[in-house]
Amino acid sequence: MLRAVNYAQLLFPDFSLIACGWLLCRFTALDRRVWEPVEALVYYFLFPVLLFHSIVRSPIDFGATSHLLLAGLGVGAAGIALGYALPWLPGLRGRLDARDHAASVQVAFRFNSFICLAMAERLAGAEGLLLIAVLIGVCVPLMNVAAVWPMARHANAGFARQLLRNPLIIATASGLVANLLGLRVPSWAEPTLVRIGGASLALGLMAAGAGMQFASLARGKRLGAAVLAIRHLVLPLVAWGLVRWLALAPAQAAVLMAFSAVPTASSAYVLAARMGYNGPFVAGLVTLSTLLGVISLPFALSLPR
Repeated sequence: MLRAVNYAQLLFPDFSLIACGWLLCRFTALDRRVWEPVEALVYYFLFPVLLFHSIVRSPIDFGATSHLLLAGLGVGAAGIALGYALPWLPGLRGRLDARDHAASVQVAFRFNSFICLAMAERLAGAEGLLLIAVLIGVCVPLMNVAAVWPMARHANAGFARQLLRNPLIIATASGLVANLLGLRVPSWAEPTLVRIGGASLALGLMAAGAGMQFASLARGKRLGAAVLAIRHLVLPLVAWGLVRWLALAPAQAAVLMAFSAVPTASSAYVLAARMGYNGPFVAGLVTLSTLLGVISLPFALSLPR
């Protein structure tokens, strides 16, 4: 039986960490000079370790979850296609800043893995955790490649070179390979990796808050509204259609609907900032996405199945 979830309570820690970062950067001596090295630490070490550990920790059973994987990849592909297509859509053609679009399109399709894990456990217990681990293991590499490609292309940087040098891509790809080969993290290393994962989440969200500038959101309000609408309205509807088409079991359906409606990945800001793009704009979108998750999660999970 699926469990009731207090969405505001679930999302409050993420939002409060973003707020802490913003307050510390604006009103204390911990200004941008402090947070730039923090961003580098998160991007080059903490997040890659977290991603590798998240993917390799649970075996991927492709047979038992084939329909769920197909649906998850369908949701991800829809978000990527719609996000990439924004500059050519009626009403947006010629009105979007190309660099801001390259940096922020990832907000439309990436997802917060920690909130996914928490949601899955609350909705379907141990089975939910296993199902979401499979989705994360398969979808994270796709999402990260799709996030890097527009920025690498717009910067006229070699896409293959950017992929080979990107720590998030390296971590997710190596984690997936290790999982498929049956390799596991030794038990003695688990506590250390868990602590690194916790640090990456906290520092990544605080860095997003420290880099946030609300004026940049006003400048790109059309683009921001478009990527957030894809993330929090369109993708839940796509997931709902896939649930009905594939006749997913109740636990798989609940996990997919939550996956489609959670806030965007907190690492979106760090990725944009470290690749030389408009980090403050993306940080603002991460904050708004966290708030919108309180609305989109109940909406997605209330759709009839």
